Amino acid sequence: MGKQIARAYRGRRLDVVVTMDRGFVFAADLVRQIPSPLVCHFVREQVKDVEQSKYARREVFFSGPRPELTGRDVLLVDAVLESGVTQEFLLRRLAESQPRSLRLAVLLDKPERRRVDLEPDYFGFQTASNQMWIGYGLADGSGVGRNGRGLSAKRLSASNKKRRR
Repeated sequence: MGKQIARAYRGRRLDVVVTMDRGFVFAADLVRQIPSPLVCHFVREQVKDVEQSKYARREVFFSGPRPELTGRDVLLVDAVLESGVTQEFLLRRLAESQPRSLRLAVLLDKPERRRVDLEPDYFGFQTASNQMWIGYGLADGSGVGRNGRGLSAKRLSASNKKRRR
């Protein structure tokens, strides 16, 4: 995937926006495969229930300094594209900076679970599995398993199903 991305940008500077907590291990390996000059930016998501006009709705908030991306080539990197809600929100926010280009790279693409019209520009694997994947930076619902060297599927318990995005 790194070679494919490098060909697309042909030596131009690339601003890589990495979603923390899930994307950091994948992003570290990916950026080492891109010989183009690049700058990494990190965002951390928080999902909260927000009361608005007597209706509860879920919003995604991102913390950390917002980088100056006007006219830049931007690649959003996340580990898993499942519902797509979080990535779509972040892509919209990043697009407000009017980057030269804006693309999405993910390790795992789970199109069967998509709730928005969003496809990754780059992906490592596509899976129809409804199982939770752990290892390689991905954790189970209790935060365990990130340090696994490889990916493994884990059956979802009732409590893990509630926590999924």
